[in-house]
Amino acid sequence: MRPICFSSDYGYADDFAGTCRAVIARVAPEVRVIDVTHGLPQRDVLAGALVLRNTLPYMPAEAVVLAVVDPGVGGPRRPAGLRSGADRLFVGPDNGLLTLAADADGGVREAHILTNESLWLSPLSATFHGRDIFAPVAARLAAGLALDQVGVEIDPAGLVRLDVPEPRRLAGGLAATAVLVDRFGNVALNLRADELAAAEIGDELELDCAGERYHARVVRTFGAVRASDILVLVDSYGMVSVAVNGGSAAEVLSLEPGDRVVLRRQK
Repeated sequence: MRPICFSSDYGYADDFAGTCRAVIARVAPEVRVIDVTHGLPQRDVLAGALVLRNTLPYMPAEAVVLAVVDPGVGGPRRPAGLRSGADRLFVGPDNGLLTLAADADGGVREAHILTNESLWLSPLSATFHGRDIFAPVAARLAAGLALDQVGVEIDPAGLVRLDVPEPRRLAGGLAATAVLVDRFGNVALNLRADELAAAEIGDELELDCAGERYHARVVRTFGAVRASDILVLVDSYGMVSVAVNGGSAAEVLSLEPGDRVVLRRQK
C-alpha cells in the first residue's frame, strides 16, 4: 500500500481538495493521504512544479504523488501517470507539472497516458479532472494497481517539460527571475547558492527590481539584519531568496513571479 501525497492550487475555501480526498476514500479507504499543500499559486504550473520538486525529497519513498495545477483542464492536454527512477508514482496533467520533480527523482522511467476510462468517475466533468480522473487513478495505484493498467504507454521524451528560466551572468552581477513567492512574502529566485557564490558579488548587494535599486546583505538567517532590512539568503530548499526581516519582500520590492531581479556588487 502506497501513501498519496496530494498537492494542488485548489485552495482551502472551496470543496475541491476535500472532494478529491472523498473520492480517494471511496475508491481505496485504507490508503493514507498526506496533504502537502493546496495553496499552490493559481494556474501557475511552473510554481507548482518547483514546489513539487522542492518537497519531493521529504515524501515517502513509495509515495503516489498526486498533483493538480491544471489551467488546461478539458482541453488537449493529456492526463498522465509516471514512474520515476526512484520508483515513486506521479499522477496529474501532462503540462510540465510532474516532470520537473520526476526528472529530479531519477528521471522518468515509465510514462502512461490515462486512457483507461474504466478507472475514471462517470459522468466525466469537463472542468474537474482532479476529482474524476486523477484522484480515482491515484487511489487505485496506491492500493496496488500496476501502472501499465492506467492507459497507453508513451516514450517519456514525449512528455511536456517546462522551460525553466536560467540566471545570466552580467558584469559585476547576475540577472535572475523571481519564480516563487511564499505567504510571508519571501521571493525565491531561479538561482542556486553555488551560482551566487561563483558570481563573487560579495555580501553587500545592490538589487535592481523594475528600475528601482535597493541595498541588501547576503546573510544566513533573517535575524542577521535589522528589522525591515532587505536580505538575500539561501532558503531551506537551496534556492536563493530575497526577503525582508519581519516584512514582505514581495510588497516592499513590488515583486511577483516572472519579474527580473538583478543582483550587483555594491558600489
